[in-house]
Amino acid sequence: MTGNLVLKELSRYQIGTFADIICRNALLHPEGEAFVCGSQRITFAQYNDRVNSLVHALHASGVKKGDVIGILSWNCLEFADVYGAAMKGGFIASPFNPRLHREELEYLIHYSEANTLFIGQDLLETVNSLRSHLPKVKYYISFGDLVPDMLSHDEMLAAHPPQEPDLNVDRDDPYLIFYTSGTTGVPRGALYTHLRKLDNTRIKALEIGVKPDDRHVLVLPFFHIGGDCHVWPFFLVGGCNVIMPQKSFDPAAVLQVIQNEKATDMQVVPTQLSALLSRQDLNDYDLSSLNRIYYAASPMPLELLRKGLEIFGPIFSQGYGQTESGPQICALPRKAHQVLDRPPEEQKVLTSCGQPSLGVHVRVVDESGLDVAPGTVGEIIAQSDSLMVEYWNRPDETREVLIDGWLHTGDLGYYDENGFIYIVDRKKDMIVTGGENVYSREIEDVLYRHPAIGEVAVVGVPDPVWVERVHAVVVLKADAVAAENDVIAFCKAHLASYKAPKSIAFVESLPKSPQGKILKKDIRKQYRNSND
Repeated sequence: MTGNLVLKELSRYQIGTFADIICRNALLHPEGEAFVCGSQRITFAQYNDRVNSLVHALHASGVKKGDVIGILSWNCLEFADVYGAAMKGGFIASPFNPRLHREELEYLIHYSEANTLFIGQDLLETVNSLRSHLPKVKYYISFGDLVPDMLSHDEMLAAHPPQEPDLNVDRDDPYLIFYTSGTTGVPRGALYTHLRKLDNTRIKALEIGVKPDDRHVLVLPFFHIGGDCHVWPFFLVGGCNVIMPQKSFDPAAVLQVIQNEKATDMQVVPTQLSALLSRQDLNDYDLSSLNRIYYAASPMPLELLRKGLEIFGPIFSQGYGQTESGPQICALPRKAHQVLDRPPEEQKVLTSCGQPSLGVHVRVVDESGLDVAPGTVGEIIAQSDSLMVEYWNRPDETREVLIDGWLHTGDLGYYDENGFIYIVDRKKDMIVTGGENVYSREIEDVLYRHPAIGEVAVVGVPDPVWVERVHAVVVLKADAVAAENDVIAFCKAHLASYKAPKSIAFVESLPKSPQGKILKKDIRKQYRNSND
């Protein structure tokens, strides 16, 4: 293609949607690696061709613009193909969590109104058991090998041309449904348009400072907004995404990929960072290429963060947000993490979730919706162009959280004089014991300082005297020993007596969502009628 033709082609794409970015990257970085997954390596030009072929194949099968296409798979290259097809074909992508129980999957697929379902090879048995309960799904498409009574993703690509589809996809068209983790109830679908997804990606790219030679390792699930939102900023600038295809987090495999691929970026949740730092052979890997580690999804215990900073250096940054927020609301950049040699009062910033992200307005309000003063706990609310449009088919629930353009997060927190925001609890997790408000996050922060405790969740459980009592569920570190009375005494040495747990349960593990969030609703349910 001559220079004049390239210029004309580039001028066609005004970056109104992600479809324009896919086309531009195919022209600007045709031989650059877009995605790597295991032995598969796909350039930007090849990715554009794959996406175009899939769009034509879906249209030929009867899938129309505005139809919902579901994805049930672990991380894989084909996942990116389907997202790209939704970007270019005007379909609405709807990824589902493979870890959900069969009945939960049936509910979500039905709720999504998907008429098409892409399926990973190791989830075919699950889907086959559901087919008779999914009357709305017309097209079943398998990743990988050909399967009886299903279309094949690979054969669809091979059978259809890679020419650009002649479609009019508007930036305000719906593009994506991400589901809340269900930590407080039934999962709901947060709907995003092409423009809102693009706005969030641009903001993330600016805040991260991504460059075309960056290589991001996707460790988090592609089916969750937390994993997805870190892929596309690198794609936007011509960087590479290395997809980890594992079902569960494998620290050794991740370290090996960082070394082999010379990865520059990675995002983890606290439990994953803990697993990496616990590796006895950590120093055997060449991790010198690693330039940024992001953490999100759940609060990072301060001692764990300090250990990470000591081993990896000040390359950490944090993002705070929700499925409904696009996802980012606040960011704590690398510079703010360079405080280990500072006085304790200056290190407190590490317990914050940062300051409002670019383009995001944040307020902390009381129950009347009035702004509170610095240091006063209230609900965190946010406004930006990246917020979800609505909860899919849930107008009443949408009105409860989106009020006059502001997203009411349900998170309780306060801000300091420098605009750093500190989360103290979820509104639904706040414990009222003996008439006093107690925030579980404050107690958990103290418990994480106990040398024997590896993980902890604090909840309120019914009590005949206190109405609610503070109850801590604890996972001990390997080979560690601790008694209930000792743990309670430790808390009383650092907290007001009424805040200290009145009971402790020692368990092998805590229930978690795929994003690493501790499922407190499950814990509360388990101990609701227990005296232990």
